[in-house]
Amino acid sequence: MATEQVDDPAGLPAELDGAGVAAVLRHERIPFVSYPYEWPFGMLKDAALLELDLLLAALDEGLVLKDASPYNVQWRGSKPVFVDVGSFEQLREGEPWAGYRQFCTLVLYPLLLQAYKGVPFQPWLRGSLDGIEPAEMRALLSFRDRFRRGVLTNVVLHANLESRYADREVKADLKKAGFSAELIRANARKLRKLVGRLEWSPGRTAWSGYGEATPYDEADAAAKEAFVREAAAARRRGLVWDLGCNDGRYTRIAAREADYAVGVDADAAVVEALYRALRDEGSRTILPLVGNVADPSPGLGWRGSERTPLADRGTPDLTLCLALVHHVVLSSNVPVRFFLDWLAELGTELVIELPTREDPMVQRLLARKGPGANPDYDTETFEQALTERWRVERREALPSGTRILYRALPPA
Repeated sequence: MATEQVDDPAGLPAELDGAGVAAVLRHERIPFVSYPYEWPFGMLKDAALLELDLLLAALDEGLVLKDASPYNVQWRGSKPVFVDVGSFEQLREGEPWAGYRQFCTLVLYPLLLQAYKGVPFQPWLRGSLDGIEPAEMRALLSFRDRFRRGVLTNVVLHANLESRYADREVKADLKKAGFSAELIRANARKLRKLVGRLEWSPGRTAWSGYGEATPYDEADAAAKEAFVREAAAARRRGLVWDLGCNDGRYTRIAAREADYAVGVDADAAVVEALYRALRDEGSRTILPLVGNVADPSPGLGWRGSERTPLADRGTPDLTLCLALVHHVVLSSNVPVRFFLDWLAELGTELVIELPTREDPMVQRLLARKGPGANPDYDTETFEQALTERWRVERREALPSGTRILYRALPPA
């Protein structure tokens, strides 16, 4: 991230004006803020490697990172960016790396949990901003797991030491023993090697194979792409959202006509695959996130303001909702009007797809329910609710006849 010193600190908050400030720094703006509980495995892993590389580089300059929070990393597309310049401080001889515990609880343990046990880490990080405690991680692992790479030292012994020395000042003891920078460097190298070897194979989920099982034929797919392309090209947008992005096919189309695009999907497997593809391409304009529209990231931390909800981090100029509404309404039982109310509150232009009740996917979802389920899910009700909230500029039924696309603009 580009950072420069500002000679004229105009605009500095009044409480800091004349308060002995050594320097004022100006940072390049991050296009869209995200949090570790919204990242797939590969993003958390790459953020971890970046922090360890920075720690090693800092040690060479007589500096150290005083913490190791993944919240210190943001993203420019698929590129991780370290944003906390204040984390660097002078290395004090004899003191251990203060960020080690935080690295374990917020980075290493979540990665181990998913790599070794196949358990998604996102709910754990969303449930606690402090991450997974050493004793908790130890309890989650079997006896056999204790012999897997990195577990004995970083989990079992870590938890045992915390339990044994809970009431003692371990940092002071280590300083007296002559803890050296070389020990920090050796530990950082071991951690980097460990993290670099961790892998998660997503496998096949209901949605990772959706592109193969979708009811679209070639005519439907071509018509849908053309519709999205035309809507995206209507004007240049600053920020585009693709909700239910799946493999990012339409996110990419919209991103060509926007400064930045955020693709969100509830399936971590498809987001992981999308991230890996974007990383290989070197993309800097598409940010893939794990998120469920029916259960979105809430405000967390002190007064719910330390980590803000998705909608509070940047208003999209255009939102794609393709092959999504039937899952929100039928699978999560969110009334059609409630879902459209939420979208309308964003003040966004909208491209939305309605699979009708005759659509094979809709019929599959309805078959799991009793007769007469979700009576508000029909074309007439949907279109009435849509026209009450937007100006519908275009409506097009796909050639198959069971899916309808709409382009809608906010009220004038």
